[in-house]
Amino acid sequence: MPPPLPVYLDNNSTTRVDPRVVAAMLPVFESVYGNAASTSHSFGWAAAELVEESLATIAGLVGAEPREIVITSGATEAINLAIKGVAPGLEKRGRHCIASLAEHKAGIDPVKRLARQGWDVTWLVPDGCGMITPEQVIDAVRPDTVLVSVMLANNETGTISPIGAISKVCQGKSIVLHTDATQAVGKIPVDVNELGADLVSFSAHKFYGPKGIGGLFVRRRERPIRLIAQIEGGGHQKGLRSGTLPVPLIVGMARALAISIESQPQELKHLQELRNLLEQLVLQNLKGVTVNGSPEHRLPNTSSLTFDGVAGEALMLAMKDVAVSSGSACSAADPEPSHVLRAIGLTDDMARSTLRFSLGRFNTPDEVEFAAGRVVETVKNLRNLRNLV
Repeated sequence: MPPPLPVYLDNNSTTRVDPRVVAAMLPVFESVYGNAASTSHSFGWAAAELVEESLATIAGLVGAEPREIVITSGATEAINLAIKGVAPGLEKRGRHCIASLAEHKAGIDPVKRLARQGWDVTWLVPDGCGMITPEQVIDAVRPDTVLVSVMLANNETGTISPIGAISKVCQGKSIVLHTDATQAVGKIPVDVNELGADLVSFSAHKFYGPKGIGGLFVRRRERPIRLIAQIEGGGHQKGLRSGTLPVPLIVGMARALAISIESQPQELKHLQELRNLLEQLVLQNLKGVTVNGSPEHRLPNTSSLTFDGVAGEALMLAMKDVAVSSGSACSAADPEPSHVLRAIGLTDDMARSTLRFSLGRFNTPDEVEFAAGRVVETVKNLRNLRNLV
């Protein structure tokens, strides 16, 4: 008997909000509705207290201090604030930036803007597994290098890059390091001190929290980072990001992260078992399938599979009872093949024949078995149709 349909295997795009997170947020919507910036009455004080408590929780779970967390509308804003915000203050020392070609579009486009403003950019090509190495950064560093932006875990392949080692390269040369940890925070252990990055961006809806809320870690200790605000209008959050704070969403993000960290050991095992089951069932029953990404350094929930001779879009359309993606949801409107897959060496045809399966907390072995069966059946049908034409 099949599991309830459709089966959702697109958790790198977004996750279902955990019911425990909803339960934490609802009372805030109903009773703590004051503006956290209103300092003249108890409604504002209550809201500000919840924000303070939530920031302490979030910061503590990633090894930061509360004053080092800036609330944003999500990872895209956090990444833009990091790159565009730090760049002006670095220009006196140099205007050279190093970035990875495998970044999310939210990381690539702000760097391209710097290039249009006269910055020189060195784009690092990831290896065949999608990883950026410290050696690549060392080779790309110049006397005028002041900024490096490399993501921690890739949203399409799941490959995890050695940001801790890259940060040591940057620290030795007083280079600011930003890392996009959107796909990592909540899924794998993330401690900003171990990473050593100066700026770390993340988003709640990737770890079973609400959409519309994220954060940016801005280092204030040892080598404090200065940012220029990108959103102005009131001087909120010490002038770094103006706007009324969404108290229920902040509470939800804190609760979601706390749950994710608390359950991480069991969840890592659960997700890895599901991912391995999916790949085992597909590879055992289909020829011409390639697993993309690092075999050893990969998110436990992510599987990027290339199916020879099958268009990924056709495969998705033929499997309406299984929700997967052909890449980043934020690039869904772009008809071009995935820039990430092309960066790791796949041809355009191979990139178009690739699907990303991203498992989550609420997925079950029955769902994975059903999805794998549908994939095998549909790929065989599409290949047979192609041979008949």
